[in-house]
Amino acid sequence: MKNLIRKSLLASGVALLLTGCGGTEAELEQEPQSLEERQDTLLSACGEPEATELLEVAEHACFHGEYGPFEAVTAAALGTIPFVDVSAPHTAYNITLPAHGYGYGGAVNFIPEESGEYAFLLSRHRGLRIFNGNTEVARECRLHVPEETCGSLRTAIVADLEANVEYRLEFKAIFPRNSQFTLVVEEAGHHHEE
Repeated sequence: MKNLIRKSLLASGVALLLTGCGGTEAELEQEPQSLEERQDTLLSACGEPEATELLEVAEHACFHGEYGPFEAVTAAALGTIPFVDVSAPHTAYNITLPAHGYGYGGAVNFIPEESGEYAFLLSRHRGLRIFNGNTEVARECRLHVPEETCGSLRTAIVADLEANVEYRLEFKAIFPRNSQFTLVVEEAGHHHEE
């Protein structure tokens, strides 16, 4: 009987601790993190003047995120060859991730028309991984899009990409609410040829 009471008190204490520790909306939306997702959160924030320029890109992308044109796509399962292409400019892709392991995961293709920096704007806080074949492409920085700038897009991630190269964009989620989201890709800067 003593053990039962002790276990009940312990469980009640844990429940009170967890209940009393509230979080922001963004923290509550977060999922448990894998090693690669922890690395994603360590991605540096965009500094000035990049952040100012990226906010202008986010404002433009927000128009497409809210008014379209829209295209609904289902990502290919991770580990398979993706055939879904998200390269059309000024298009909001409503992506659905297939079930994968203990959550959801999928990949789509993106082929830039020009070399330069591209902003990948997402309606969720979790980011993405970008691959050229089996090599992961370095992401330059991340910007949390302020609510006053855009109500439909939450995160912008910038990467420097080469023209006419097929890149694989990979996404993962644990909870169903994060397995469907919007992606808008916009140019954030061109390479200047000398």
